[in-house]
Amino acid sequence: MSISILRYSQIADPAEQGVYLRYRTVYPRNFRIQMRRLKRLGFTGLSLRNLEPYLRGQKSGKVFGITFDNGFRGVHTHALTTLQELEFTATSYFVPSQIGGFNSWDLPVGAPYSRCMSKAEMREWALMGHEVGAHSLEHIRLTKASVTEARRQITLARCELEDMLGNSVDSFSYPYGDVSEQVRTIVEQAGYLSATTTVSGRILPEDDMLWLPRQTIRQVDSWLNVLYKCAVG
Repeated sequence: MSISILRYSQIADPAEQGVYLRYRTVYPRNFRIQMRRLKRLGFTGLSLRNLEPYLRGQKSGKVFGITFDNGFRGVHTHALTTLQELEFTATSYFVPSQIGGFNSWDLPVGAPYSRCMSKAEMREWALMGHEVGAHSLEHIRLTKASVTEARRQITLARCELEDMLGNSVDSFSYPYGDVSEQVRTIVEQAGYLSATTTVSGRILPEDDMLWLPRQTIRQVDSWLNVLYKCAVG
């Protein structure tokens, strides 16, 4: 059995036409329709933590993964209610240096300003059954950093999030999908159990749990596109 992990970023009303990276913001209404129709078709959306037995081939079922990069506040504001309504779980990958802050890493390239979840919102996300994952300490390109700096970004991200939550943080997402064998090894040494990329594809039980592909969902994707990415890839 192969499985898809859906990759979202921001759930909110998009910026005006022509703004860079506008495509990654999905309207709340569209997200709600996508999730409700997948549920109606018998699918269950799961966090990486809950999806792990299926990814390892220990369980089978009509499941898919739901992930959100960057820990944006819009996910808490607009996606959380839908997830709770459908009894889906999801993983949100946070940048510890910007808890309660904003997407500072995006602004130099002209992306729209977006607030990140506060510590209280992140804790509420976890208390409601969803997973907190790490997205490096400061959202840098890990393959461009020294080994020492990459190790600091990967390891401290986990430590800081665990200190805020009081729970283990076991999932990682490579910022920009930027990964190498060396970076993957550091993620493994830091104790993460899963790590996701931006490579498109579906997952088989024999695949590397620290090099997982995902299906990116964009603003222009209809619910049928999302169904195709979820069921076929």
